[in-house]
Amino acid sequence: MPNSPSHAAITATGLRKSFGDHSVLDGIDFHVPEGTIFSLLGPNGAGKTTVVRILSTLLRPDGGEARVGGHDVAREPDAVRAAIGVTGQFSAVDDLLTGEENMILMADLHHLGRREGRRRAADLLARFDLVEAAKQRPATYSGGMRRRLDLAMGLVGNPRIVFLDEPTTGLDPRSRRTMWRIVRDLVAGGVTIFLTTQYLEEADQLADRVALLDRGRLVAEGTPGELKRRVPGGHVRLAFADADALETAVRTLDGAARDDDALTLRVPTDGSVGSLKAVLDRLDDRSLAVDGLSLHTPDLDDVFLALTGRPDSGKVELR
Repeated sequence: MPNSPSHAAITATGLRKSFGDHSVLDGIDFHVPEGTIFSLLGPNGAGKTTVVRILSTLLRPDGGEARVGGHDVAREPDAVRAAIGVTGQFSAVDDLLTGEENMILMADLHHLGRREGRRRAADLLARFDLVEAAKQRPATYSGGMRRRLDLAMGLVGNPRIVFLDEPTTGLDPRSRRTMWRIVRDLVAGGVTIFLTTQYLEEADQLADRVALLDRGRLVAEGTPGELKRRVPGGHVRLAFADADALETAVRTLDGAARDDDALTLRVPTDGSVGSLKAVLDRLDDRSLAVDGLSLHTPDLDDVFLALTGRPDSGKVELR
């Protein structure tokens, strides 16, 4: 995977934006490699949607530089717009048109020509499993179908970079997982995804890299695994056959918490393969057999709380 700015689909350097006396972005830097999923998380008012609006040319930054698809967002907005697709928080479909007519309208706006536009619309309707509903108005669609149509409309111009702002908000678990599959398929085809989401699990499932924005600054960036290893609380739970084995394990593994009733030990670990191997090697040296093993690592909810100091109820409000 490319990891230098020269191979990045999106870069931001010293990006700043204020509204009046309120600084929303205070000099943030990041780059998004081509063909990856980058997720921007943060509490309400952190500045995430401001970042998306700047990168999609809807808002000019006060300072710094941002490049999308190799083009400067301030000096080359038309080139940026030609390279991107944007799906916002709320479905942008027209309820007075059928699903197919919505797609053809987007094709006309992209000046694809009658034959190519209809071919592209038909291909996307099939790809997003909307062929049977194509002649119906979106007002009759389920929430998941509307979101799929909205995303399909954003792909009519064949963008290589797609901004997804809360693409699964309000969807049921089945529809959410369908959208996840679609997003993964897009990336497998070489598309770069810039994702904002209310669901920390979604970022954990999809993102190659996650950046946490708080009070206008990036407070952390890395893979989901890297971020989770920064937060204490990871442990491996070991189960033993009898009390003697448990007692020997307690003497072998410093700092382990025992549960005599369950015949288990809870051993702190950072969740890495190396740390787990070290625990098992020490048990093997004592010829101790383990009846059961489970690894527990902090999730992105824990990361969010630890790095922002704010409680979270399973969702991060994005603005």
